Amino acid sequence: MNSTDDKSSRPQEGFESEFENLYKAGLKELTEGELVKGRIVKITDDSVVVDIGFKSEGVVPLREFIGRDGKPAVAVGDEISVLLEKLEDDLGYVVLSKARADQLKVWDDIIESGDRQKILDGTIVKSVKGGFYVDIKGIQAFLPSSQVDLKPVKDPSSLIGKSFKFLVIKYNRRKDNVIVSRRVILEEKRDVLRKETLEKISEGAIVDGVVKNITDYGAFVDLGGVDGLVHLSDLSWGKVSHPSQVLKIGEGIKVKILKFDRAENKISLGFKQTKADPWLTAKEKYQVGAKVRGRVVNITDYGAFVEIEDGLEGLVHISEMAWTKIRHPSQKLKVGDTVEVMVLDMDAEAKRLSMGLKQVEPNPWDELASKYPPGSHVKGVIRNITDFGMFVGVEEGIDGLVHISDVSWKKIKHPSELFKKGDEVSAVVLSIDKDSHRFSLSTKLLEKNPWHDVAERYKPGMIVRGRVTGLADFGAFVEIEEGLEGLVHVSELSRGRQKGRAVTAGDIVEVEILNVNPDERKIGLSIRSVESASAGAESDGAPGQREDTAGTPAVHDGQPAGHAGPQGAPEGEPEQ
Repeated sequence: MNSTDDKSSRPQEGFESEFENLYKAGLKELTEGELVKGRIVKITDDSVVVDIGFKSEGVVPLREFIGRDGKPAVAVGDEISVLLEKLEDDLGYVVLSKARADQLKVWDDIIESGDRQKILDGTIVKSVKGGFYVDIKGIQAFLPSSQVDLKPVKDPSSLIGKSFKFLVIKYNRRKDNVIVSRRVILEEKRDVLRKETLEKISEGAIVDGVVKNITDYGAFVDLGGVDGLVHLSDLSWGKVSHPSQVLKIGEGIKVKILKFDRAENKISLGFKQTKADPWLTAKEKYQVGAKVRGRVVNITDYGAFVEIEDGLEGLVHISEMAWTKIRHPSQKLKVGDTVEVMVLDMDAEAKRLSMGLKQVEPNPWDELASKYPPGSHVKGVIRNITDFGMFVGVEEGIDGLVHISDVSWKKIKHPSELFKKGDEVSAVVLSIDKDSHRFSLSTKLLEKNPWHDVAERYKPGMIVRGRVTGLADFGAFVEIEEGLEGLVHVSELSRGRQKGRAVTAGDIVEVEILNVNPDERKIGLSIRSVESASAGAESDGAPGQREDTAGTPAVHDGQPAGHAGPQGAPEGEPEQ
């Protein structure tokens, strides 16, 4: 029974053994740590199942396939390369890694770049001390600052996130260290381009270039691996104080080869020479009196330069900017303004063009004379006060002058005695001279003229009371009414008193009218005669009226004391 069972089982065992051998023969011979290819057969929530032709399927963590959008970057059926990390885990699956497989492939590229100058693509991801970190397909490489570009980078942050071509200049796989360079690639390209450019350059040719750098004396232009200099004098047919007024870095321009020294590899370029000299036809195009439009390109203390066409500019002097006075051209214009101007003078040979801005605007002085005839009244605010008078703003930009002699009938040394800056005043128009732009006003004409009918009000021999307003070597000035002042000559001050000590400023005195001259506005007065009359009356036995009324002397047909303008001195004496 048993022997029969044993015999019947032997053919079955042989069949299974043969089948197993055939199955194993169809499987790959794999070892841990090698790269294998497989096909994705299933994607779960956390894994990707891959058939690599082994007895069991392999598993790769899903996270290794997640793209930038957060979704798996693969699908069932895709063929991929993976690294066999382990032949069998606890569940019987082969453990695979897509990330490590990619890393191994990248390292192959890195080694090839370092050994055979293979160019790699990379993205600058971070700025650090001394350079940048570059991502090369998951491998982090270091890019020294000196290897970023042909010239120092001014703004490192501007490179973050940008992709470039790199060469590996040093690597250590064991330490995972990689150093790359972009400058090496740029230098090679520049050298090739430089050679080609130098072969094509010839004096007189017009070529394309890019402004590379700007200095005070000119601009350097990259012609293609080789630089040339456009001197300041060759930038424009017009006046230029700095190259930045004409060019900017990075700008593409056409230039003319003026001189090429092959031995020194020095190239002189011209920018203005690529255009016709506008001064050659300026005289015919811009006649004196013509109105043209232009752009303000520069402002100085003495005026503004206006460009009316490329390379052709003229000066608008500050005196030609406005019909009214301005302190600085910036009050009227600013750089970049587009304005209309009139051609005043053209000297094409000397390349000088004078223009006017005010000539294209209405002249307010033309209407001023008819608007404000002499005798009319105006109101305005005092803009400024000087020793000789005060300026009153009548209209925008137009001031009228009230001379100190026209401020008041009173005697004043400075207008600030009666007015201050910012006061609103009324005035009478005296005259307007539109040619010299003079507007004369008077504030005293709004007051009563104390000299009107003065000869009728004051007769010689009258005794009046007044206030001493000033002293001089030749006498004393006495105000006998508001704005009306006379002179007491030194000889008429007092009997028996020393010269100059008869009275003091501010004293209230009695004076006798000696003479009145309204044409010359002079009144002669005497204190001595009043004292003599008083003394004579007392010697004749008359009552002592003066003593009884001391401090308040009697006034005959006089007026209260006040303040007045300057009066004349008696004949033979100087005026105050």
